[in-house]
Amino acid sequence: MVEVVSLKSPEQLDLMREAGRLLAQVFAYLDDKVVEGVSTMEINNLVERYIEGVLHSRPASKGQYGYQYVLNSSVNHVVCHGVPSDSQRLKNGDIVNIDITLEKGGYISDSSKTYMIGDVAPSARKLVEETYEAMWQGIRVVKPGATLGDVGAAIQKHAQAHGYSIVREYCGHGIGTEMHEAPQVLHYGRRGEGLVLKEGMTFTIEPMINQGKAKVKTKKDGWTVVTADKKLSAQWEHTIAVTADGFEVLTLREEESQQVN
Repeated sequence: MVEVVSLKSPEQLDLMREAGRLLAQVFAYLDDKVVEGVSTMEINNLVERYIEGVLHSRPASKGQYGYQYVLNSSVNHVVCHGVPSDSQRLKNGDIVNIDITLEKGGYISDSSKTYMIGDVAPSARKLVEETYEAMWQGIRVVKPGATLGDVGAAIQKHAQAHGYSIVREYCGHGIGTEMHEAPQVLHYGRRGEGLVLKEGMTFTIEPMINQGKAKVKTKKDGWTVVTADKKLSAQWEHTIAVTADGFEVLTLREEESQQVN
């Protein structure tokens, strides 16, 4: 069965752009609050109040697939889908990915950021920084006529050049009025293969990159995915639109403007 990939109209892209702009504001709000001693549930509650009370938007993850919270908080060897907890307090040296979705005007944006808490080991800092760069390597090849294989290959090349492995069980995805639309966006691949990109496509690029082996497992809560070898994992994510001559990062944060210039 062929996946039908929706192409967004200029009007739809404006709505997605607004949802992305608001989500970028959420991360700006969080930047001085994801610190040593805070619990992941406190972060969840801050974000819920900010999205609903200040931005007058909807946290799109809450209630999706039966999930109770507004974000995922994935600490250290948690790859993705970490569940907020009152008892889990961030410690000096931790890395934590905060993954948030937001809906405004019927359209959804999705983004994540890995925070480094206090004095992080050089090896952990390098993983976080190179995962961020791997994401951007994938983003920068997005343009009409490129393929999803080009995106995956760019990410894979960068990650493996630094000795890391790429989680294969989870991937990016199309996004719009639904959080998960076609196509699937793999973070590995071969250049020239896969779906050909067209203006108006919108999807996430969100590599999960491991310090050790790629193998992962899901904990008994049914959500939390961890590295099988308990080595660190990092992730970054943006929502991307394919434009007439390249790409637009719909969830771009203010401090990232140099990345697209």
